[in-house]
Parts: sequence; structure tokens; C-alpha cells
Amino acid sequence: MARLKAETIVYPVHKGLYVNLTNRCSCACTFCIRNSASGVGEDGEGGNNVLWLEHEPSFEEVMAAFDAEDMSRYEEVVFCGYGEPTCAFEMLKRVAVEVKKRYGLPIRVNTNGQGSLICGRDIAPEFEGIVDAVSISLNTPNAEEYQRIVRSRFGEAAFQGMLDFAREVKNYVPSVTMTTVETTITHEEEAVCQKICDELGVTYRIRAWVNS
Repeated sequence: MARLKAETIVYPVHKGLYVNLTNRCSCACTFCIRNSASGVGEDGEGGNNVLWLEHEPSFEEVMAAFDAEDMSRYEEVVFCGYGEPTCAFEMLKRVAVEVKKRYGLPIRVNTNGQGSLICGRDIAPEFEGIVDAVSISLNTPNAEEYQRIVRSRFGEAAFQGMLDFAREVKNYVPSVTMTTVETTITHEEEAVCQKICDELGVTYRIRAWVNS
């Protein structure tokens, strides 16, 4: 039976298998791909990777999606779909533990860094032992500009909350990276982002604009 487009739970991007747990997000980013496309990945707009979910998948549904894949193709598993993965944090943790047990693959979480605000507690310690890498969207070094473009429901608290999460999670996860997208900010702003990351003790990466 063909997989329903609206229920794409896992999808390949390069050598990673990406996991789409939720469409919920604490932000309404001006640049979000959800504003212009219904899917990403190898199949993209015209294929099976349409990521709008009709319902958030159960644990059994998520693991069935993994079972349908040839996991030998992949070098990592990445929690990154059409929503903020920490909006489904309890499910994320449960799936990450099972994926490590079954497949032994590294786990990465791509996040807006607002997970502790979303969950109402410091979630950084809960990453220990189940997540190998975290990539946080820094976007800009300026708090006011950050809120203008990400439009977080947490308002002015969002930027500092994201920085606090980065500072904390590096104590529990081997690799923490903060990213901006090339051409979207000035080189001077990139230098400030580098300084922020240096002070936090995390890696700074300028990434290309891609639909993944």
C-alpha cells in the first residue's frame, strides 16, 4: 500500500534519515519553507515527502516507518520535520532511545533552541546519552531582529531562552552547533555570531540555503 503523502514520518536527505514528529512550532518564521512548499528532501514537492501531518504519529507508527526503511543506507538520524521537534519532546526522547538500541546510529536534533521555553523546564539534561548532536538556528545576533523574523510566541524571551539552551545543552551533548544562513546577514553580523558562539562554547556554522 502506498504511503499517504500527508503522513510522511521519515524521509531521506543525503545520508541522513529525517524524522517528522509534529507540525507544531513556537515560531512563525518569515523565511520558513512551510510558507512556500509542502515538502522537502529527495522527493520534494512532487514526491512522497509532503510533511504536513494529519495527526502526530504514535510511537508505534514512528517505529513502523523506520522498519520500512533500509537503515544501512543512513549515517545518522535527524529529528527535523515541518515543526519544532521539541514540541513533541517526550516522543522525541522515546524514539531516540529506541533508534539507538535498534540501529546504533548517531542522533541529531535540529531545533530553534526554544525547547526549554516550550516545555516549561530546562530540558538540556534530558538530551544526555540519547542525542549526539544539536543544531540550533541562531539566525541573527540581534535580539530585536531575531523576534522580528522568527515571530516566536515567547516574544522578547525567545532570543535569550535560545542562548541559555545552547549554553546548557553543550554540557550534555558532544556536538552543539549554532547556524545562520549565508547571504541573509552581513559579514559584520556573522562576526558577532561567531563571538556569541565562542562565548557559549559551541560551534558556529554558516550554512547554505537549502530545503533541508
